[in-house]
Amino acid sequence: MTFAVHDVPSPCIKVCRLDPATGLCTGCLRTMDEIAGWCDMTPADKQRVLTRLQERRLHAVPSA
Repeated sequence: MTFAVHDVPSPCIKVCRLDPATGLCTGCLRTMDEIAGWCDMTPADKQRVLTRLQERRLHAVPSA
């Protein structure tokens, strides 16, 4: 699969379950709004989401 220079691949890892406590997908850590709006986001907006995902991963509590 190839992407145009302006395309930003989705962070989806095909583990799609929303955590009711956090409202985040347990696979990619996006919110429902981030998931639903991904296709309509500009590349800059997608990059901002990816930055937020990195921050969320740093603060995520490991599952028991």
